Amino acid sequence: MRWDNLTADPAGDRARNAALFGADAVTTRTFDTPEFRGVTFHEIRARSIVNRVPGASRMPFEWTVNPYRGCTHACVYCFARKTHSYLDLDTGLDFDSQIVVKVNAPELLRRQLGSRRWQGEHIAMGTNVDCYQRAEGRYRLMPGIIAALRDHANPFSILTKGTLILRDLDLLKQASEVTDVGISVSVGFTDSQLWRTVEPGTPAPERRLDVVRTLTDHGIGCGVLMAPVIPFLGDSPAQLRATVRAIAASGATSVTPLVLHLRPGAREWFMAWLEHYHPYLVRRYERLYAEGAYAPKWYQRRITRQVHELAQEYGIGPTRAGMARRIAAPAEPAEPVAPATPEPTQLTLL
Repeated sequence: MRWDNLTADPAGDRARNAALFGADAVTTRTFDTPEFRGVTFHEIRARSIVNRVPGASRMPFEWTVNPYRGCTHACVYCFARKTHSYLDLDTGLDFDSQIVVKVNAPELLRRQLGSRRWQGEHIAMGTNVDCYQRAEGRYRLMPGIIAALRDHANPFSILTKGTLILRDLDLLKQASEVTDVGISVSVGFTDSQLWRTVEPGTPAPERRLDVVRTLTDHGIGCGVLMAPVIPFLGDSPAQLRATVRAIAASGATSVTPLVLHLRPGAREWFMAWLEHYHPYLVRRYERLYAEGAYAPKWYQRRITRQVHELAQEYGIGPTRAGMARRIAAPAEPAEPVAPATPEPTQLTLL
């Protein structure tokens, strides 16, 4: 495994970047328990934990913390799969089962937050791989991370598909009393059959919406990133309506749709999955994503418009505490007509 080339900026000049850790700092472990069978953990002591987002990125944040690399959620579309190639690991099964754990993340973050050079900028978590994946149940890195952010009153946000975040509910409440805390849960669809094949290692969508409900009930506003909306498999009017309706019933403060994008590394793995489970869709995907990683602009706009209209219908948005949310009986909206000559474009992640 190519540890010496794992740098803070893998896309940059590796010769000029100091490695985040050396091979002598790696301990490899396996655990003979059902939830971790077939998974290998590489425990490392990182040299840096607060990472700057590349300047070319369109992300709405500048700094991230990622205590893990690789993810047992095994989402076939995960855009972070490419990062495993920097370790000479494949972006398919290795990404799902070879997990890098930065065991010193909490102490390292606390030290960096206390540095005179740190200006207290917002830190985003869960933007690469999920910080509440199954490994977190064993390594328990997030309590120390949240405590450090709380103690320094440093604003932060978390995006997750994991229900384990509820373990840290008290810490999140304490942090929200001294700084800005943003929580979002990712739920792209509520179709159970689609979930079992495309996100096999994640909690079920309804369990994730229970997380939204619990956080909201405890005074922590929680939005939903409706991602990804998967073309031809999760984008019918009925599916979008069912998903938005369930999100509204959970008490989410907002819903933000994001259409599937297929970057290198993820694209190959997703298309192999598609060929196995839905071979009749392969040609349609090749046409839809012919211009690159992102679906055409007309398609993204259509999905965004439908979701926003449904959100308005179901009243998703800030409400007074204790206000009941009325859920109307489902009704089928008309399918919008796409332009005759679509123009492909790129959309930001968030």
